[in-house]
Amino acid sequence: MHTSLAALFDSTGTPFRLEAVAVPAPGPGEILVRNEYTTLCRSDLYTYLGKRTEKTPTILGHEIIGRIAALGPDAPRSDCRGAALRVGDRITWAIYASDPCSCMARAGIPQKAPDLFKYGHEQVTASSHLHGGLAEHCLLRRHTPVARIDAAIPLPVLALINCSFATVAGSLRLAGSVADRTVLITGAGMLGLVAAAMCRAAGARRILAADISTDRLTTALRFGVDHTLLLGSGKPDLQTQLAAQTDIAPVTVAIDCSGVPETMEAVLRSLGIGGTAVLIGAAFPQRPIQVDAEQVVRRLLTIRGLHNYNLDDFITAISFVEQHHNRFPFADLIEDRFSLVEVDAAFAHAVASSAHRVGIRT
Repeated sequence: MHTSLAALFDSTGTPFRLEAVAVPAPGPGEILVRNEYTTLCRSDLYTYLGKRTEKTPTILGHEIIGRIAALGPDAPRSDCRGAALRVGDRITWAIYASDPCSCMARAGIPQKAPDLFKYGHEQVTASSHLHGGLAEHCLLRRHTPVARIDAAIPLPVLALINCSFATVAGSLRLAGSVADRTVLITGAGMLGLVAAAMCRAAGARRILAADISTDRLTTALRFGVDHTLLLGSGKPDLQTQLAAQTDIAPVTVAIDCSGVPETMEAVLRSLGIGGTAVLIGAAFPQRPIQVDAEQVVRRLLTIRGLHNYNLDDFITAISFVEQHHNRFPFADLIEDRFSLVEVDAAFAHAVASSAHRVGIRT
């Protein structure tokens, strides 16, 4: 029987456990994938550091790209865009599997369905294994959105589709059209840079990025940002800096990728009349933010939150990467120098460095 090497995470402060796992034959509706590449998302690092909790042992990694190794009985023979699926095809897949007929899926939020299964977040058991990126194989469950990738795109960039790109695509869906509008992006990490690029491609008039890192703001200028705002100790607050930009129209779309309570509060104070704020960075425990309800009412503000994404967002993300991967230097954001057996070193480097992403070849 063939085996697959997997890196199991047991608890914070302990090394990953490398284990050879029997590769199962895919069951009804399932697809066996040979993983090629995984990038370490911020949520992976938060789990590794103990800032968020997963049931363990688990196989982390949900930003994954791979090739079909086997198709199970009744597995889909075409992807979510209608392209044929065959053994050997390179595919990306959504972070989730859930019943498309569930009430949540019909409401447009399949990522919160009652039977939700999330890659890179599930507990390893005797009957459930190989469901994360930090393994040589991944078994895709029934009802997983899958897309074939034919374009010649670097593996590190492809791995970002099913988290970073798809999440930002969802945030722009909630924000509405950004064409000819002034957009503020707070947090210039991976999500923020992807948001800037997607807003630029969507025709935003002006894109502003705010962060506490000068280096990250400098990088943001390569992804469509027009103006940067440096925050932090000793710096004017966000509202003051925006008010000083007299040649810039009021912010009517804001996307918070920072997850910092003080920054989210400043974003809401800084929105122009009729503005929309989409919060996507606060995916970990923190203090409640303060909202001035009177100002929300008087200034006709909209506040939306997004965790993960739906099928339309996933498809939008794939199309964006296929069309624009050469326009913006996404590949430069990923440190591509680790193998699966170097998983401990990869996580240590990701925590200690300022890398937007660290990649692991599986």
